[in-house]
Amino acid sequence: MNRVAKPPLLLYSYLATEMLAPFFASFLIMNCVFFLVKLIPFLNFVLDLQIGLADFIRLFSYLFPSIFLYSIPMAALMGVTIGFARLSSDSEILALKANGISIYRLLPPVLLVTSLIAMLTAYFSISLIPVSEVSMKQLSYQLLKEKISSGIKEHLFTEALGDVVVYVDKIDQETDKWSNVWVSDMRGVDNPIITMASTGQMFADPENMRVSIVLNQGSLHRPGLDNAQIVQFDRYQINIPLRPPSSRATTVKKRSAQSMAELLEEAEKIGENNEEKRRYLIEYHKRLVLPVGCLMISLLGLPLGLQARPGRKAIGIQAGLVIFVLYYVIYTIGKNQAEQGDLPVTLAMWAANGLFFLLAIFWIIRAANDQSLLPEKLGNTLDTATNLLNRQLYRLWFGLRHRLQKDGAMVPEEGEVESERYLTLIRGNARSRVFHYPGCEFYFCKNCTLEFKDAEIALDAGFEPCRFCQAPLPPPEIKAPPE
Repeated sequence: MNRVAKPPLLLYSYLATEMLAPFFASFLIMNCVFFLVKLIPFLNFVLDLQIGLADFIRLFSYLFPSIFLYSIPMAALMGVTIGFARLSSDSEILALKANGISIYRLLPPVLLVTSLIAMLTAYFSISLIPVSEVSMKQLSYQLLKEKISSGIKEHLFTEALGDVVVYVDKIDQETDKWSNVWVSDMRGVDNPIITMASTGQMFADPENMRVSIVLNQGSLHRPGLDNAQIVQFDRYQINIPLRPPSSRATTVKKRSAQSMAELLEEAEKIGENNEEKRRYLIEYHKRLVLPVGCLMISLLGLPLGLQARPGRKAIGIQAGLVIFVLYYVIYTIGKNQAEQGDLPVTLAMWAANGLFFLLAIFWIIRAANDQSLLPEKLGNTLDTATNLLNRQLYRLWFGLRHRLQKDGAMVPEEGEVESERYLTLIRGNARSRVFHYPGCEFYFCKNCTLEFKDAEIALDAGFEPCRFCQAPLPPPEIKAPPE
């Protein structure tokens, strides 16, 4: 009778813990960074309106859903990468392989953790962000309206409306109607436009984030150098948009506050494939693409983390940062193509996820087969290019040190080898029995304590060049600066 193998729940829970611990640490650090970036311009709005602590916390909390949309995928990638890098560097992955557990059997906990994180991101993207946009808009408008309402008083010039100054002779406390109103409008003109009216009143328009001043039975005076205008009116309306400085709350597009069903409904109403319809479809796909992208990016953390080995420099975190930036570069390019109509919206918006899904499968297969993430030829080409660049940088640095020492601008520290000897000597590793030319990234390794005058002496002593020094460049010629 065949028995169904039970999943190793203890192992899976252990792997999940190893991934979640760095995930939460990375999540906290990244949100602190985003918090500081958002806080500095946001303080202008808070100080200008003199908002209390409770309203400030409410207002700022509405920003976090949009922040989480980008901080969660980054934290997920770092969590998976750091978790498996730690397991690999401590030889725990090697021990699992020795016991017959392949990389493929480690995928279930990775898929479970990353899927839960992607679902959390989807909840923020689809549900919380539109709600937070509306809530922030309403609260910002309420705070601005309170400031304006409290600022308009009898027999005082009110400057709470920015370039629009209002003077009211009398305010009816029951109806909020004004009597004997004087308004100076400096918006976009050199000389103020003066409006005087017998009565007036201010009305609120929360949907469009503006207030309107309706004046009755008055005259408008428009001064000018060539000719001045005086216009008599029975009813005159001044619309004043509320734009708190450096606040995203008042620049919210209507689409970002709509639900998924409303976005599709608006797109269907437009009918023809024009720019306005594409914008609705782009907003719809964006809320789905980014959570799925979080899953794709997180899966790449597994092969990146497995590249760490005992005694080997881990590159998973640096590569993860590059992967994260590359994803959003491709996503932004696709979004721009969709906005311009060069590609279908669905294809352009989901192109980044498709490419990174294929990359994740490719890298996981290579990692399971103990292969490098990049094909051998491509990896060797990149290693060679990086090695040549490192050599040139080292030589430029040593050449600069030499010239500074010759000019007396830099004095070698006690026990420091002169730069000329740095540029000519070959350093050997006493343990690995390999030697390095000047410019090699391992030239100053911990065990490189032996020095040889040239390569022939190093070879006669039983040393061999390292793999980066198989075809070294000739050492640069050192010339003394002209007298």
